[in-house]
Amino acid sequence: MKNKQAIYLLFLSNIISGLAQGISMIAIPWYFIEIVNNAEFFALSYLVISTSTLFWGIYAGAIIDRYSRKKIFILTNLVCGLFIGSVAIYGSYHSYLSEFLVVSVFAITIFNYNIHYPNLYAFGQEITEQNNYGKLNSYIEVQGQTTSVLAGAFAAILLTGTINNNLAIAGFNFVLPFNVEKWEIYDIFLLDACTYLTVIGIFSFIKYKPIKNEKVHMGSLFNRLKLGFNYLRENPRVFTFGLVSYMLFAFTLVELHVILPSYVHDFLLESGNVYASAEIYYSIGAIFSGLLILMFLKRYNTYVSVVVLMLIVAGAFFAMTFLKYLWVFFIGSLLLGITNAGVRILRTTYLFNNIPNNLIGRATSVFSSLNNLVRIFLISLLSLPFFNIGDNIRWGYLIGVFLMIISSSILLVLFFKDKEEI
Repeated sequence: MKNKQAIYLLFLSNIISGLAQGISMIAIPWYFIEIVNNAEFFALSYLVISTSTLFWGIYAGAIIDRYSRKKIFILTNLVCGLFIGSVAIYGSYHSYLSEFLVVSVFAITIFNYNIHYPNLYAFGQEITEQNNYGKLNSYIEVQGQTTSVLAGAFAAILLTGTINNNLAIAGFNFVLPFNVEKWEIYDIFLLDACTYLTVIGIFSFIKYKPIKNEKVHMGSLFNRLKLGFNYLRENPRVFTFGLVSYMLFAFTLVELHVILPSYVHDFLLESGNVYASAEIYYSIGAIFSGLLILMFLKRYNTYVSVVVLMLIVAGAFFAMTFLKYLWVFFIGSLLLGITNAGVRILRTTYLFNNIPNNLIGRATSVFSSLNNLVRIFLISLLSLPFFNIGDNIRWGYLIGVFLMIISSSILLVLFFKDKEEI
């Protein structure tokens, strides 16, 4: 594999920034559920943020295909680091942050995700040989989810602290040689900001040589976007697979930020360490998936592999809807990690093999924007008063069951059409 040093530094930067980002993105929804008791405000804010990213996502794709992906990483980390750092310093000075400022950190992180991950995958495709696409995507998933395990563990500690040196995490109790005081939300943000700025230094050392020198489209923004849309229109199978296989990821984001905190608080009647522990089990599952998914790539049809994974997680969602057991919740989180990571690796490798690198940013931005539309619909649905009554949030998982069944059915139709044409 060429450009090894660049890939290693890319992974290192992702680990450092992903750790603090993960803690912040776990802490913020729980902050609105437990600390300020205003889940409705957070759900509405998430809806507005998701709507706002629709056009940003498409524009971000055009930026990724036009400019140096290394420079994009540096600029986005600089903007996020300075913004979140300013919020953190303000909060530390006043010993207080308004709900608006807390949600603004969530917003800029979501906006950053909309350019960071497409840019990450486009950069990975740019510096990796085609026969190593599957391996690269598996490594990215394992690295990212290993970081999430650490983020979940640290979040569990920082959100609740320890009592008499006892730490409850992932359903287990640990005795520490010291006590940990609960962190304020602005302290977590300060840690987050520092990692953004650290990553800039790492990226400055990255040197690489593109595997293919493809033509960079230099026209107007409209014409560059048009090329991306035209490519997908001329390749409907790629478009359909890319869109439908994204449904699990769409639901997972909504589950993490809207369903999960209320489900733990209102249905399971558990505390912040259980909520944060779900991220640990999810990430362990994703790591396991990342290590084994290459076997699926080599032995099984991509369509069939994605369908199997979607049906497995549909079963997990069904169980979580009706069974009020902590072990069911943790196994469900583990299976969600296995299946979502597996589908992401299969999907990304498929797109790498079917979309040129000089179009990958714009093509994936189309998928990202359509994915946002699905998330907006799901968030709007889950914001209905019904889901805030008692433990009704559990029915949100049943919505996930229906979404997975519909998506699997469409993918099976594509699979059988492919077989007929062979």
